[in-house]
Amino acid sequence: MRWLLCGVLLILLSIESRAGDEFLIPEHNPRPIYPAALQRAGITGDVRVSFVAYADGSVGEVKILESDHPDLAEASRVAIEKWRFKPWTVEGDKPAEQEVIAPMIFGYDASLPRHLNQWLGKLKCRDLNQFLVRTADQAWVDLPAFHYTRAYLTNSFSRAMLSDERRLELIAKMNRSVPYIGRQCLNNPGSRFARYLPEDIRKLL
Repeated sequence: MRWLLCGVLLILLSIESRAGDEFLIPEHNPRPIYPAALQRAGITGDVRVSFVAYADGSVGEVKILESDHPDLAEASRVAIEKWRFKPWTVEGDKPAEQEVIAPMIFGYDASLPRHLNQWLGKLKCRDLNQFLVRTADQAWVDLPAFHYTRAYLTNSFSRAMLSDERRLELIAKMNRSVPYIGRQCLNNPGSRFARYLPEDIRKLL
């Protein structure tokens, strides 16, 4: 089965600013890096950041207004300090600086297949094994099958059935089971990946 590349979803939802912000043209706006430990744990969240864009295209005065987790706030701050906009001429309604508020979401890729649970349920160990044998044991937790399982447990359908506490508990349980799952798949290539997931996760697929 062909693995799909899946990036972590990080959306710059909108930029709120005073009138005349149409001259803010992004030139270099790297996405914040989703902290790996939070992604593995299934921790998602929103951050609201304010900053000032100057006429020379640089940014400054970066401030975290709201954040669901301090590490998400720090990732946002580090990225925005590197942002640059196309310089503009100060004239008419174009001021020397522009105050901006940037809301962001850290979560799993919204473009993942709608029926991800069915794909996970059909995934054969032999397809996972080709990645297991090329990856150090301690990095197995980041392989696509486990990433997709966390994404499924975090999608809107699952969140409607699970409390955040329960969802994070299930993800932690799966993460602890990764070495067992990997070894079972290596020893049983014809089996399905889902067979070795913790039972309470398997029931949700």
